[in-house]
Amino acid sequence: MKAVAPKPMPRRFHQASWDEPVIFELSQPGARGVLVPEVEAGIAAEVGDVAAKLPDSLRRKAAPALPELSQIHVLRHYARLSQENLGVDLNIDIGQGTCTMKYSPKVNDQLARSPKMADLHPLQDESTVQGILEVMWQLEQCLKEISGMARVSLQPGAGSAAIYANVAMVRAYHESRGEGKQRDEVITTIFSHPSNAACAKVAGYKVITIYPDADGYPDLEAFKAAVSERTAALFITNPEDTGIFNYRIQEFVNAVHAVGGLAVYDQANANGILGITRARDAGFDLCHFNLHKTFSTPHGCGGPAAGASGVSPALVPFLPKPTVEFDGTRYSLKGDLPQSVGKIRPWYGVVQNILKAYSWIMSLGADGLREVAEIAVLNNNYLLKKVLEIRGASMPYAKGKRRIEQVRYSWEQLTEETGIHSEEMEIRMVDFGMHYWTSHHPYVVPEPMTLEPTESYSQADLDEYVAALRQVANEAYTEPDTIRTAPHNSTVHQTNHEPFDNPDEWAVTWRAYKKKTA
Repeated sequence: MKAVAPKPMPRRFHQASWDEPVIFELSQPGARGVLVPEVEAGIAAEVGDVAAKLPDSLRRKAAPALPELSQIHVLRHYARLSQENLGVDLNIDIGQGTCTMKYSPKVNDQLARSPKMADLHPLQDESTVQGILEVMWQLEQCLKEISGMARVSLQPGAGSAAIYANVAMVRAYHESRGEGKQRDEVITTIFSHPSNAACAKVAGYKVITIYPDADGYPDLEAFKAAVSERTAALFITNPEDTGIFNYRIQEFVNAVHAVGGLAVYDQANANGILGITRARDAGFDLCHFNLHKTFSTPHGCGGPAAGASGVSPALVPFLPKPTVEFDGTRYSLKGDLPQSVGKIRPWYGVVQNILKAYSWIMSLGADGLREVAEIAVLNNNYLLKKVLEIRGASMPYAKGKRRIEQVRYSWEQLTEETGIHSEEMEIRMVDFGMHYWTSHHPYVVPEPMTLEPTESYSQADLDEYVAALRQVANEAYTEPDTIRTAPHNSTVHQTNHEPFDNPDEWAVTWRAYKKKTA
């Protein structure tokens, strides 16, 4: 066989594009995928009319309007939709910045699909679920060691739910000390995850936001001026979504403790600090992890994810209930917790993801977890050097300083010189089978681009991604209309912002949209 020279990067890409209706529009009355057999006479005589035993409030007045399709039509529909998708199994997904998109081992999916896991029911007697209770207890022990905290609740269903659990525990703690009404303010930073401010606001707190100082770090003097006897807590992400690690974090913790407040560590960006630094060692009272990010369980398009909320000894009485306990021989669920903030979600957490996170941690061990962080930091700083070699790209804030596991870049120079905006660059990247995330609004970093390579990607992967990014940047200078008319090879569409400004067209389901636009 004759050797063929490798093709230059970026590689060719063209996504399948189907003019695929929603499944309700494909419905054909009378079509069936499975014919359900009639109930046998003997069974019917023994059981009777099951529906008649249900109260009227639980019985439908009419059958649900489900789509009617044959098996082959269902198969075609979802196979076609899958061809119009991008994801970590198909492309170099480092552009989903701050979401820590990494490779999730398929063996962990097999574990979660095992009948021993999939057939469990949350109402089973504790004696029949000792296995999963042991996994939950053991995972808590791992996360205690990783964070330095005294206890960890696995109940929250996502990172934001864990933040809300921490807000609830902050409030319960201050109320137990008779300071609930007095402490009505929560302080956060502009580059911390917006969920910190949002959860505090939902809980009724006034939110104070600290902006960067001249060096790009959270302004310590502004923070010291903001803390007072009204401060309930500091909620801070570190490293922040810019990738900056706040080296003065101990001073922030000390300042909030000096006025009687609590320090809460958002560790959604913990992928670059595993085994290197711990929340409790910096004096934090509460923290949380996103199991669907740092510990390689699927993100699930925003859910079902999994969070983990850790607390210092003083906050243990306020943990969500039930907690998983172990007496040396038997695992149990403890619900008799009079100071608990109650349930954060139904049942005990997203146990499939808890199992996957436990498997991932145990397969790596302590040394492996630290290596994960070291490779993630190495990948990020390699990518940083390569991106800053592209004309028009820059890295605002803390100039000359390295970043941890992600960077929020800026195309401000490119926009000023070409008129092409970051959102247009983002859409053009999809023509190469890749993409990137801009940032949270408001755009504090102008024309933002946030990249997070994690430990899952090789040097060749990073070089391929940079090659695509460099080509798009070159097009902005040489043939900007190619970018303005993108996408050309993908099913992604340019965004029409107008419907977002018209509440009459807002809809969360296809049927609701049809009703609104009829």
